[in-house]
Amino acid sequence: MYWYAMKSHDIRQNLATEQYLMNNKKFDEPLVLFYYEGPCIIVGRNQNTLEEINQKYVEENNITVTRRLSGGGAVYQDLGNLCFSFVVDSDSEEFGDFKSFVQPVVDALHEMGATTAEVSGRNDILVDGKKFSGNAMYSHSGKTFSHGTLMLDVDQDVIAHALNVPADKMKSKGIKSVRSRVTNLKPYLAPEYQNLTVPEFRDTLLKELFHVDNLDAIKDKEVVIEDSEKAAIEKIYKDYYSNWDWVYGNSPEFTVKKRQHFTAGTIDARLLVENGKIKNIKFYGDFFGPSDATELADKLAGVRYDRENVGQVLNSVNTQLYFNGIDTKDVLDLLVD
Repeated sequence: MYWYAMKSHDIRQNLATEQYLMNNKKFDEPLVLFYYEGPCIIVGRNQNTLEEINQKYVEENNITVTRRLSGGGAVYQDLGNLCFSFVVDSDSEEFGDFKSFVQPVVDALHEMGATTAEVSGRNDILVDGKKFSGNAMYSHSGKTFSHGTLMLDVDQDVIAHALNVPADKMKSKGIKSVRSRVTNLKPYLAPEYQNLTVPEFRDTLLKELFHVDNLDAIKDKEVVIEDSEKAAIEKIYKDYYSNWDWVYGNSPEFTVKKRQHFTAGTIDARLLVENGKIKNIKFYGDFFGPSDATELADKLAGVRYDRENVGQVLNSVNTQLYFNGIDTKDVLDLLVD
């Protein structure tokens, strides 16, 4: 087995590196990757991004949002989480057989004291019945990668806010995430492992996977990324993981219903969003205004459905012409929060 520990703490850069290594490096043995990153949400390939995230909270807390190539549900990660990825020839493992991929990690965790860790359900690893790892898989051009999370010491309070979207907020055909009871792995490790930092935890796992006492013993198995390859990785980063069209615009069509009563009247807004942009919006309610609200609806058609872009449109017009007595900011809060 070969291995590589990524230097970046940007999930977009790390996913780009993973994709590059899978598609462009030739290996005569499997490859294992490890990476960890700052606060971020990664949605599955077939999901509606806006349906999975609490957009206002994400923006206010500078949480990076991206989309991965593999399916499955949305996950939150921070510097307390370690990601791992196994890259193999597609014909060496059956697609969807997560247990074959993750069992070596589970065995290593057993050696570190988490003796109740087990592969469960379709793609999870549990400890004492609680989830600390979710996994997803992707195949392309004869290669398959299976990547997953290991929640060592993640801020679970943030998870509850960042991925908390009211069930009635929107409706789409995107694949929904299934919320599970999650836990951090740290308390289940043997005492001598409970104070490990994430890099130390990673290195310990590497030594367990390779059955060595120090990483120098497997230095010849470490992948080297040449400077000449970094431009190709940067292109993947720009084309996919930091590209609005990939992260948001790739979302399935969905509908949104927003209704709120104000002192000056009630606004009931119905939106149809396609590829991350407002395709159609209609305003209903008992509000007053000297101009027809369909004029504003026409201005919003084709606009990215996020606070910044919807806000630019609302601030460029006199919203009192449509919703007399209702503040522009209140209209914006209604439409996008």
